[in-house]
Amino acid sequence: MTSGRQVDGGPFAAFVEEMPDAIVGVDQDGAIVLVNARAASLFGFERAQIIDKPLELLLPGYSRDTTRPQSAAQGGDPPTCQVATVTKLAARRKDRSLFPAEVVFSSTRRYGHAILLAAVRDTTERARDPVRFHGVVEAVDDAAVGVDRSGLIALVNPQAEELFGYTRGELIDQPFDLLVPLAVIDGSALPAPNRLKGKANVQLTIGTPLEGRRKDGSEFPVEISLSAVETEEGPLLSAAIRDASDRPETRREQDRAEVQGARDLLESRLHQSHRLESLGQLAGGVAHDFNNLLAAILNYVGFVSDEISKEIDLRPASTAGRLTAVLRDVGQIGAAAERAAGLTHQLLAFARREVRNLEVLDLNGIVGEVETLLRRTIGEHVLLTTDGASDLKAIRADRGQIEQILLNLAVNARDAMPNGGTLSVATENFTVDDAYATLHPVIEAGPYVRLSVTDTGEGMDRETLDRAFEPFFSTKPKDKGTGLGLATVYGIVSQTGGMIELRSEVEEGTTVTILLPSVTAVATRNASPKVVRTHPTGETILVVEDEELVRDVARRILTQHGYQVLVAASGADAFVLTDAHAGVIDLLLTDVVMPGVTGREVAARMSDARPEIRVLYMSGYPDSLIASRGVIEQGINLLSKPFKAVDLVERVRAVLDA
Repeated sequence: MTSGRQVDGGPFAAFVEEMPDAIVGVDQDGAIVLVNARAASLFGFERAQIIDKPLELLLPGYSRDTTRPQSAAQGGDPPTCQVATVTKLAARRKDRSLFPAEVVFSSTRRYGHAILLAAVRDTTERARDPVRFHGVVEAVDDAAVGVDRSGLIALVNPQAEELFGYTRGELIDQPFDLLVPLAVIDGSALPAPNRLKGKANVQLTIGTPLEGRRKDGSEFPVEISLSAVETEEGPLLSAAIRDASDRPETRREQDRAEVQGARDLLESRLHQSHRLESLGQLAGGVAHDFNNLLAAILNYVGFVSDEISKEIDLRPASTAGRLTAVLRDVGQIGAAAERAAGLTHQLLAFARREVRNLEVLDLNGIVGEVETLLRRTIGEHVLLTTDGASDLKAIRADRGQIEQILLNLAVNARDAMPNGGTLSVATENFTVDDAYATLHPVIEAGPYVRLSVTDTGEGMDRETLDRAFEPFFSTKPKDKGTGLGLATVYGIVSQTGGMIELRSEVEEGTTVTILLPSVTAVATRNASPKVVRTHPTGETILVVEDEELVRDVARRILTQHGYQVLVAASGADAFVLTDAHAGVIDLLLTDVVMPGVTGREVAARMSDARPEIRVLYMSGYPDSLIASRGVIEQGINLLSKPFKAVDLVERVRAVLDA
C-alpha cells in the first residue's frame, strides 16, 4: 500500500488482509485508499494501480450519494463498523470483463478518517443457478420462477416470460409480487421457502382467486403451485404459475360478474327513471294547477291595462303621469306572469304533459333552420359545426319542441365554454337491437334517429351527472338559469318515445346523445302561418269551465269581441242551459277534464242535439292524457292553457271559419 491517500498499515490493515472476501476501502471523496490481496486478485489489478482511483473503476454501478461514509466526528475511532447497505452490482475486472457481484458496504473510522469498506463477492456461480434448482423450474410446462428467501426472483423460465410479457433480465432480483401482487413472501399468501422444507407441489390458495399482472398492467386469474429446493445458498422456492382464465369455474365467475354488472346498471337506470317519473308527476300536477291561475292573472292584467289606457287617453297630459306609472307597474305584473307561464310549459314538458302538434319532420332540416339562431346564441367565441347524415330518416315530433331541444343544449354548451370552444351537432340513423333495449328499458327495439350534441367545455362530475335531469337543479348562479333546461329536454325526448344520455368528464366536455323513433313517412314542410280573421259576426258561444276565474276570463274576452256568450260551470249545467236555449249555438268552448261529465261527453251530447255546432277544447293536459279522458282524434281543435285574449280570439275565429 504505497500512496498519499493510502491507509497506513497496522492491526486493522492486517485484519482486512486476512478476510476471505475482496475488501476495498474508499475515502469521503470516493477514492480507493485500501485494497486487500483478495480484491487485487479478483479484479486482476496490482494494488498500486487502483489506489487513489475512483471506486467506479471496479463497480460501475456504484453511487456515492447512497453509500457515502459518514463525516469525521470529533473523538476517537468508533470501536465497530456500521453496515450501510447490501446490494447487487456488476463488477468490472482489469480486462474490462463484467461479473455479477454482491457488495456489502460498511462505514468505519480509522486514523481520524471516515472510510467506506466494500466487501465484494463474486456471485457468478449463483447466477448460473444450481443445477438441481434449474432443473425443477425448467422442467415444468407452466410459467415458473425461482424465488430466494428474500422474496426476490432468482430464476425465470421462457414460459413465464411469455405469460407476463417481461424478459428474464427485467425480472431477476425483482420482488415476486411484481407478478402476483397478493402473493407476499412470508405472508399469508406465499410462504417463505423454509416453511415448505420437505414438501413438494404445495397448492397455493388464500380463499379468493389470485390475480397475475402482466407488464402492460392487465390482470388475469392464476393458480400457483409451490415447491422448495435446498441449495448451497439456502432453500429456494419454485413457483409454477398457471393462467386460470379458461377454467370453467373462472368463466362462470366472470359470467356472474358480467351479469351482476348488467343488472346493477339496469337497476340504476330504472331507479333514475322512476325517480324522474315521480318528479314529473309532481311537477306536472303543480304546473297544470298553475295554468288556470296564470290564465286568470294574464287576462285580468290585460283588462286592467285596457281600462287604464282608456282613462289616460281621456285625461290631460298634466294629470296622466300617475296613471302612466300605474300602467307600467301593471305591465311588470304581466311580464312576471309571462315568465311564470314559460316555466309551467317547461315543467309540463318535463312531466310529458305538454300539448304537442305532431308532424313528420326532417331533423337535418330543423338543424339547418335554427343554425343561425344557434350561432347568435352561443356567440362568436364558440365554433359551431354540423354533420347530418345524408340518408337520415324522418321522425314524428313537435317542431317547436325539437327546436327547443337544440336551443337548450346550445345554451348549456355555451355556459360550459366561457373561454370558447367547439359545439358539434351530428345526426345519424341508429338501430336499437334487443340487447341494447334490455339495458335501456325506456325504449323499445327498432329504428331510431340519433342526435349527438358535443361540447369541449368544463364537463360534469358524477354527482352532477346523476342529478342533471332533475327540475330546478343547476350548477349555475341563480341569475344564470332556472335549472329546467335539461329537465325540459328530458321530458320532450321521453314524451316523443325516445331516450337521452349524458356522457361527461371534468375538463373533458360533455356529449348529449338523443334517440328519437324514426318513421317511413315523408317529412312535411314548415308551412307559412295562416292569417286568421278576428272580426266577429255575433255568433253564440257556450263556455263550459269548472274553474270560475278561467270561466269569467273567457266570457269577458269573447263578450268584448262581440260574441254572444253562455256560461256553464259543469257538464250538467251545460245540458240544462242548452235545453232551455232556443237559439243557435255556433261554438262549444269546453274544458277537457272536469268533475262528473268530461268535456268529451259534453261535446258528444251537444253534437247529437245540435249537429251544426263547432267544438273547441281547452286544457293544460297533454294529448296522451286527453286521449285517456275521451279525446282521441288527431287534429282536434285544442287551445292550451294558459292563454291570452289574442290566443283565444284567434283560435275561436279559426274554428268558426274552418
